[in-house]
Amino acid sequence: MKREPDIVVISDVHLGTYGCHAKELLQYLKSIKPKTLIINGDFIDIWQFRKRYFPKEHMQIIQRVLKMAAKGTKVYYITGNHDDILRRYSDFSTGNIHLRDKLILQLKDKRVWVFHGDIFDLSVRYSPLIAKLGGKSYDYLIVLNRFVNKLRAAIGWDPMSLAGYLKQRVKQAVKFIGDFEETAIDVAGQQKYDYVICGLIN
Repeated sequence: MKREPDIVVISDVHLGTYGCHAKELLQYLKSIKPKTLIINGDFIDIWQFRKRYFPKEHMQIIQRVLKMAAKGTKVYYITGNHDDILRRYSDFSTGNIHLRDKLILQLKDKRVWVFHGDIFDLSVRYSPLIAKLGGKSYDYLIVLNRFVNKLRAAIGWDPMSLAGYLKQRVKQAVKFIGDFEETAIDVAGQQKYDYVICGLIN
């Protein structure tokens, strides 16, 4: 029996990269039948897309979303920084699929602002080359992390997250996350939104 939530939000899937948790996401999508599915940016990682790496599970996720839309789920695809090329087609709709840069939802008496969040990321806005290099480095870090965790498992140690370890050790990254959250909250308050849902930082 599938669960039938009103709204489901997924973010930063990054299809086409080693760091994508495609199997887990596919299993989750098969277990639900939402009225509305919001894909909040970076669904397909166009920055790092390459023909030689796009596993079947990644394609199956796209097929699953299309199937959900065909069966009545309203799908909103919010553009992110890794799929920003799609912004030239913003406000495009076909059937139950809608491409947007942001989404404002009215849930009873509450206004919800849904956006990816890269408008507050200065590295993306003013130095896209550095941001893209950072994204590629992160992908390689994921591959290294999987190798390290296989070695750790072989000697009976628990897995570790190299990305998480580095983020916790870099004060500037922690400060950025705090600034990002504060900025999003401030702008939401000015625009009279009750809630903010964004991606980007994961």
